[in-house]
Amino acid sequence: MTTTHHPVAIIGGGLGGLVLARVLHLGGVDAAVYDLEASAAARPQGGMLDMHVESGQAALRAAGLYEEFLAAIHPGGEAMRVIDRHGAVRMEESDDGGTDGRPEVSRHDLRDMLLASLPEGTVRWGAKATGVRPLTGGRHEVTLASGESFTTDLLVGADGAWSKIRPLLSAARPAYCGISFVEAYLDDADTRHPESAAVVGGGSLFALGDEKGFLAHRESDGRLHIYCALKVPADWFTTSGVDFTDTEAAKARILTSFDGWDERLRGLIRDADGALVPRPIHALPVGHRWDRVPGVTLVGDAAHLMSPFAGEGANLAMLDGAELAAAILAHPGETEKALAVYEEALFPRSEQAAAESAANLDVIFHSDAPQGLLDMFASFGERAEGAGTGS
Repeated sequence: MTTTHHPVAIIGGGLGGLVLARVLHLGGVDAAVYDLEASAAARPQGGMLDMHVESGQAALRAAGLYEEFLAAIHPGGEAMRVIDRHGAVRMEESDDGGTDGRPEVSRHDLRDMLLASLPEGTVRWGAKATGVRPLTGGRHEVTLASGESFTTDLLVGADGAWSKIRPLLSAARPAYCGISFVEAYLDDADTRHPESAAVVGGGSLFALGDEKGFLAHRESDGRLHIYCALKVPADWFTTSGVDFTDTEAAKARILTSFDGWDERLRGLIRDADGALVPRPIHALPVGHRWDRVPGVTLVGDAAHLMSPFAGEGANLAMLDGAELAAAILAHPGETEKALAVYEEALFPRSEQAAAESAANLDVIFHSDAPQGLLDMFASFGERAEGAGTGS
């Protein structure tokens, strides 16, 4: 059987892999993207993302999609509210409507934007990588669940937390962070759930106390996206008796962890539409890196999975894709030089972001919450004022 060969093959059709393929395409280099999902619409793509100027927005500029991004921004999405377990507002910020901060955009819209920017057939759907082996000269062979295989000169793992490509480079595996989310949605919130809509506000909500809380944000379609956060052991979902196949029973069990909390906050779980979804939070070790292995590298969560408490995951994945593409285009015919240049910048920036994320987790779910978070935001303001006055 003839085996397909690709100069560049990307495993994973998330944001990082798609930015990589798009920037390479702009530079005249074709890449094949393999994704295990049956189609682009096979599953929901998550909620809102805040795009940082220095990373996510920079990647969109490199991809030639910045103007489309501006058109997709969710107005009001940067608003933020911090409250305590009793519902008292401890901090509130409005959205100034600018793009020099962290404007919000739907992950779904962003992914569709990237997919539409690629030549038809770039993404091979329903193509789950099940095995990979090195060949000579830095080439690799990838086997798919269908039994098909292909070879490539440059293999890029953009396949997320449980990457099939990472073991070629590193023995590291994600570890549980001590925090688990229960994900929920409230649909058409202003009409169907006005009390919940009011407590969340126009952007994001942090409701914290007793080493747990509710993290929520309003999506561009009017839904409220809720993460109920609990500091529990790694096996809590299987040992605590929560039956997520029985939504009402699961709601009642989760709410026992929030006895005495403001009823408007409890309502974010009590009144949720659809099933609750358990999501334990994992991360790779801070400072994860690897020695140069010919013909293969990683982007995004495959390279530097971290908890979401620095807001860097999607932004860094996109920047990884853009910078890897830039290195490949700057060093034609010198794959190893391109990968060395890319990884030299990748490792320190991802280590810094992962350390920040781990530190923020401790602050957000400390016993004195939300005070630590308020102090952290205040320090950001002080630094910004100092920068503005030249100090």
